[in-house]
Amino acid sequence: MNNSNAIDLLFGGMEKLGPGSDVDTRYVLGLLPKRSYRVVVDAGCGMGRQTLVLAKELGLRIQAVDLYEPFLKELSRRATDRGVAELIEPHCMDMKDIPDAFRQIDLLWSEGSAYNIGFSNALQIWASAMNPGGFLAVSEMSWMREQVPDAVREFFGSFYPDMHSMAQNIEISGRAGYDLLATHTLPRETWVEGYYDILAPRAASLLNHRDAAVRELAAGMIREIEIFELSQNSYAYVFYLLRRS
Repeated sequence: MNNSNAIDLLFGGMEKLGPGSDVDTRYVLGLLPKRSYRVVVDAGCGMGRQTLVLAKELGLRIQAVDLYEPFLKELSRRATDRGVAELIEPHCMDMKDIPDAFRQIDLLWSEGSAYNIGFSNALQIWASAMNPGGFLAVSEMSWMREQVPDAVREFFGSFYPDMHSMAQNIEISGRAGYDLLATHTLPRETWVEGYYDILAPRAASLLNHRDAAVRELAAGMIREIEIFELSQNSYAYVFYLLRRS
């Protein structure tokens, strides 16, 4: 069994693949100045919880980008079920290749996915594909205070060593050519409801799976949830709503 099968066993059929909610997606979308968009890209869309929200709220074609084909197929199925299939165009590709596929992007959306290519790297790469004055709504895991439990600091030292504070991420966005419009911190419950509360029992059930890749992924998820419970709100997912300079 390969890693893709491990991903399917743990995450298959889930409505969302990370912290977030339709309510928060709509809220951040509502923070944007009222304007029309011609090119809208959802980078790292996964199975498309937020993609479906964007399509319905904007009534525009959304270019949905993800590297994992099964996620895109599930998004297409859900889009058909919800009557917005004509508004979603899936692209199986790496997020770092977005400038090669799209130009003059008016709105680039990225929920919980930029870290896959590095927050700073993602902002710099995407900047070249965006219209001046275009908007980037990107959520990124961020340190919320300096006092962090040792176990939490150690975990992210291995899991995501490039994680920064909100102030650092705002500085990074400025260096990459963006102006900050607003931030929005995802509530703690958006990590639990429909995400960790589903993954915890799934992961526990896979700990004795015959395939090592499945066992490793399951154990890693259980540890991630343990760290979240120990975190004392020392980190969170934060939306950075940015305008391309």
